[in-house]
Amino acid sequence: MSVIQAIEDRLAKMPAPIRLKDLIRNIRSARTAADERSVVQKEMAMIRNMFRDEDSTYRCRNVAKVLYIHMLGYQAHFGQLECLKLIASPRFTDKRIGYLGATLLLDERHDVHLLITNSMKNDMGHNTQYIAGLSLSCLGSICSPEMSRDLAGEVEKMLKVSNTYLKKKAALCATRIIRKVPELLEMFIPAVRSLLNDKNHGVQLTAVILVTEMCTKSPDTLVHFRKQEPEFVPNLVRILKNLIMSGYSPEHDVSGVSDPFLQVNIVKLLRILGSGDVDCSEAMNDILAQVATNTETSKNVGNAILYETVLTIMDINSESGLRVLAVNILGRFLLNTDKNIRYVALNTLLRTVKADTNAVQRHRSTIIDCLKDPDISIQKRAVELCFALINPSNVRTMIKELIFYLDKCDPDFKSYVASNILQACERYSPNKRWHIDTMMRVLTAAGNDVPDESVSMLIQMISESSSLHPYIVQQLFKALKEDINQQPLAQVATWCIGEFGDLLVAGVVDEEEPIQVSEVQVLNLLESVLMTTTSTQITKEYTLLAIMKLSARFTGSQEKIKLAVMPYTQSLDMELQQRSVEFQALLRDHDNMRAGLLEKMPPIEKKVDEDDLPRNNGELLDDQISAPQKGEMINIAQQHESNGLLDLIGDSGTIPSIPTMQPNQDQSTGGGAILDLLSDLDFSAPSNPIPPMQQPAPAMNLLDGLNALSPTTMPSQPAVPDLMGGSLINNIAPSAPVFPPITALEKDGLKIEFAFERDSITKNVDITMKATNSTGAQFESFLFEAAVPKAIQLKLLTPSGNSVPPNNSGVLTQIMKVSNPQGLSLKMRYRLTYIVNGAPVNDVGVINNFPAYLFTS
Repeated sequence: MSVIQAIEDRLAKMPAPIRLKDLIRNIRSARTAADERSVVQKEMAMIRNMFRDEDSTYRCRNVAKVLYIHMLGYQAHFGQLECLKLIASPRFTDKRIGYLGATLLLDERHDVHLLITNSMKNDMGHNTQYIAGLSLSCLGSICSPEMSRDLAGEVEKMLKVSNTYLKKKAALCATRIIRKVPELLEMFIPAVRSLLNDKNHGVQLTAVILVTEMCTKSPDTLVHFRKQEPEFVPNLVRILKNLIMSGYSPEHDVSGVSDPFLQVNIVKLLRILGSGDVDCSEAMNDILAQVATNTETSKNVGNAILYETVLTIMDINSESGLRVLAVNILGRFLLNTDKNIRYVALNTLLRTVKADTNAVQRHRSTIIDCLKDPDISIQKRAVELCFALINPSNVRTMIKELIFYLDKCDPDFKSYVASNILQACERYSPNKRWHIDTMMRVLTAAGNDVPDESVSMLIQMISESSSLHPYIVQQLFKALKEDINQQPLAQVATWCIGEFGDLLVAGVVDEEEPIQVSEVQVLNLLESVLMTTTSTQITKEYTLLAIMKLSARFTGSQEKIKLAVMPYTQSLDMELQQRSVEFQALLRDHDNMRAGLLEKMPPIEKKVDEDDLPRNNGELLDDQISAPQKGEMINIAQQHESNGLLDLIGDSGTIPSIPTMQPNQDQSTGGGAILDLLSDLDFSAPSNPIPPMQQPAPAMNLLDGLNALSPTTMPSQPAVPDLMGGSLINNIAPSAPVFPPITALEKDGLKIEFAFERDSITKNVDITMKATNSTGAQFESFLFEAAVPKAIQLKLLTPSGNSVPPNNSGVLTQIMKVSNPQGLSLKMRYRLTYIVNGAPVNDVGVINNFPAYLFTS
């Protein structure tokens, strides 16, 4: 008996597999998860046997059941090859299930997907549009770079066919191809015009999506559609106008709006084309005004169109009246009962408030009402917008409303609100008394959620306001008497009582009716702060110092003060014990010095950081620099860039001046922007310290030190003294420094090394990544991805392959081009993905051991 005959007999004896709807019924009837797994495992075992026996009669039915089981979350990748067999079948029903299975079970990480490339190419040319459509739909879902290059020509042909069913699918495939291989987009540009002129809305929609992807991926293509296609923007305007003005069309109507999907995508494309271009913006101003005024707002589809219209108006160079109209639309959104629409409106207003503050100010009352919304996300967006709207004319009203909100807001949000209120008061306060009253109100309302820096800020402000000291100390005494458990309030109040307690007892307040307070009452309150269990160590330190200062202010309470300090001479806290012992010694042995040591503090000067000075594009303004400073500003850039070098040199003295090499040397520091972008990176010390032999002497000139600090030692040059007594370094020929390679990663048999090559003129660095594999199994689908801070530009070129051979028998290489004009320390985040023995491996981490002065030497 032949083998074929044996197989046929066996198949004839096997029962026919159950249908898909029967399997669904069996799974749904399972009472427990264990019963469901039992049903699935039994069915999958039967399906595997039939796949093994090459049963083509029921292959389509079995693959459909495999797909359903896969959708339930079970492993079903053994059906991948069966999907390929169904795709190769001439029957439409088989191809339909096959392409559906390929879409669900395959993706570009599996090499199996490349096996269907030829079948997809053949099916694209099939006479039946539905078979060609199946091929295009599958390509749009699982397209990889390799498949894109192989089938781009076929897709480009499909864009020119007359069948609208195929053209819209081909346009979506072209969009996917451009995402995978952006350099192929030029071949699809000629077909765009005919697609937009098609009367079918589906073709127009896919054409707009295709052009949007082209303009996003390629700036040159964006310029092409703006300048070289003068009728392109008017054509989009015409299509959008027809949609608005057209009557009822049942084919395209959605809740009374004609084809909102096409309208939204056209408005998005207009935003891209009009951003930064005056001519294009002018061409679309009128149509955007018509969309904003004629769109129905009672349905969500209309709100979606209006939202995109507002974003477009705010992003292009639109007229001022159009911007006011856009803000008014957002104001109407705030009155909508739908929470999602209100949230979107607040989010968009927050983005546009800087563009047109006056227009947003008109809706200030509505925004304040959003603070009362029960939804916490709407509250947070409303608070952020309220802070953005504060200015000198409305600061009293806005701060009052925000303090009301602070009283009842979520505890997790109190710190943020309190911190921003304090910053707004610091910036816009109309007078000192209002500022101090507001800060004390914030301390009372926020309690222990007030930021730590607010205590020192308020103390500094109180020390400056000498005329308000009696009023302030009385207000703080009353607030502390009501609640001694709020630590920031207790710290400010105890400091103020210690400094101005005599004014409190004297009752010399002019602003309001003074209260009658005795020395004993004041000391009793401070003692209660010391004794309460809720007081922190810092609060007790403030209080102990205040009690000691009152010994120089009060005349009849010396013994009570001694008794209050005495218990803390044996405190377990070292700081409190030391303070108490010193105070006891001062009272006992040096009473003649006490009045001078404990006299009132002079006004505390506010520290003005360089970042607080007025700036223009990151530089100090000319009128902020005095004549001697202007001579020193020549070297600011070098000094800022050399902070890391000075740390390594270890010079504790002043920063040496740097002789000027060229008169027109760049003076821009840009330090603030860099620190903002790289706030999560540590620049305190370079990752690759300098060997001791290369460290310069502390007294050497900084430019002389650069020779020793560079990765390659330069030959010493004779120093030529200048007229100012300094020295210049001349005749140093630029040379490309050599950096040793580093081991970036070594884990589970994978070793990644970085080799460096730097251009001596541009200072751009080419990093060659070399990956080797010391294990016995090959690493497949190897993908290395990297990211750097925004101030640094990184471009990853195509790797030499996608697999790393085993046993160190080969190397996979990839070149990364790094541009770092500001000379920042490089820190790179990476992500690795590969497959070994069929199991996927993912690894994420940070590489920070790059050579020092890779960009600055």
